[in-house]
Amino acid sequence: MATVSGQISHAPMTKEEKRVIFASSLGTVFEWYDFYLAGSLAAFISKSFFSGVNPTAAFIFTLLGFAAGFAVRPFGALVFGRLGDMVGRKYTFLITIVIMGLSTCVVGFLPGYAAIGMASPVIFIAMRLLQGLALGGEYGGAATYVAEHAPANRRGFYTAWIQTTATLGLFLSLLVILGVRTAMGEDAFGAWGWRIPFIASLVLLAISVWIRMQLHESPAFERIKAEGKTSKAPLSEAFGQWKNLKIVILALIGVTAGQAVVWYTGQFYALFFLTQTLKVDGASANILIAIALLIGTPFFLFFGSLSDRIGRKPIIMAGCLIAALTYFPLFKALTHYANPALEAATAKAPIVVIANPDDCSFQFNPVGTSKFTSSCDIAKSALSKAGLNYDNVAAPAGAMAQIKVGDTTIDTYDGKAADAKEAGKTFDKNLSTSLKAAGYPPKADPAQINWPMTVVILTILVIYVTMVYGPIAAMLVEMFPTRIRYTSMSLPYHIGNGWFGGFLPATAFAIVAAKGNIYSGLWYPIIIALGTFVIGLLFVRETKDSNIYAQD
Repeated sequence: MATVSGQISHAPMTKEEKRVIFASSLGTVFEWYDFYLAGSLAAFISKSFFSGVNPTAAFIFTLLGFAAGFAVRPFGALVFGRLGDMVGRKYTFLITIVIMGLSTCVVGFLPGYAAIGMASPVIFIAMRLLQGLALGGEYGGAATYVAEHAPANRRGFYTAWIQTTATLGLFLSLLVILGVRTAMGEDAFGAWGWRIPFIASLVLLAISVWIRMQLHESPAFERIKAEGKTSKAPLSEAFGQWKNLKIVILALIGVTAGQAVVWYTGQFYALFFLTQTLKVDGASANILIAIALLIGTPFFLFFGSLSDRIGRKPIIMAGCLIAALTYFPLFKALTHYANPALEAATAKAPIVVIANPDDCSFQFNPVGTSKFTSSCDIAKSALSKAGLNYDNVAAPAGAMAQIKVGDTTIDTYDGKAADAKEAGKTFDKNLSTSLKAAGYPPKADPAQINWPMTVVILTILVIYVTMVYGPIAAMLVEMFPTRIRYTSMSLPYHIGNGWFGGFLPATAFAIVAAKGNIYSGLWYPIIIALGTFVIGLLFVRETKDSNIYAQD
């Protein structure tokens, strides 16, 4: 461990250091478990807490609640980052895990709309906001705490354990849900059993609090506290002084923004692409992603450890660049191996949308609340949701949009017309019939999926994730002074991952709908990753040899 004088000790990992890693990582796994439950069980939540509205609106409100958790993460970073820099790392991330665990448990016991009316959805969304705030404070606390305990020459390896926790939390949530669902049966699970994974958070909370209570405050914070050098106003010091603010900005656009889009592309957009574009059934897609994650997860530790030898910056920048340069061929290969029939039909019977460009919207709709009703939007939305390539041809003003599938023409309709509902049914039927006749598959044929090659491609995407994500906790910790470290590193991390990354699926879909190419949505992560590569290469310094004790 780095001593007060900044010297590096090469002693093996101590019992206390092992306990620090275990306690910090386990608690963060449980926080991610809690956070993911709302997304995994959205269908059951909407039926219970939002039953006062129609099913479609209920599901939309549930997704809004899920999105709210992501939206407030940067604010949690500010609130708990400030507390962590003033009071201490240990007690702050004790607070965050208590808030997360109790909020999750409340959802498990919360009566439905039928019992308490509007109070039910209001309390649910309030709990989601608290979860997002807690998660915003947890990551920075755990990463800072582990890094400040780690030997200076092994900070990358030690903090890489924190980087595995989001994946492990997702796994844990899916395993608990699957176990409860299998044990109870679908009827009982749908009626009330879906609450059990939420209530189980009480057990996880108790374990986490007990383990974390055994820990000591980080030595770096204890030192500045003993010397009277803790910050009295971490927010104004971190963001009101240019010397610190410029590092925060560089940490965001030169490090975490690119990391975020590579992370979301490899773990979430890949799943979205498999299920929504290639129409691989949900179970098969989840298994494929799960296998890739199992193979790829150890690389978090590999690249974290490698960053201790060659530096954080080269690995993160290389991950952004390689991902940006290879996304198009990798996703095209994914189509070839996961749904070859779609690839063949696209070549045999190309699709064209003939529409007035002035009638076409950019269909950015992150939580599903917007409605796009022009004939052009209806045509493009239908094709994009079906995962189909198409070309755009301009039509004169006032003309109703048309879709050509090979030699067949399908008329669209005005979504605001009085007969829109019936016209929509006719349009859907005609489009489905024409696509089927042209050889477009309604879903991927499991017998035609090349499982080994699909897993290989998905694993490559996950390895890109581990390159950019494995070393990043150590790098963010090392970029900032001890007195404002918790506050400073948490904000760019959560803006990058909560906003740049969180908006990726919706932005990618809007780009695909506008351009007509099922791969064009990849331009969003490619441009962000390349931007981070250029800015990081030119302006972000290497941090591996930073003496974090000297940064007072």
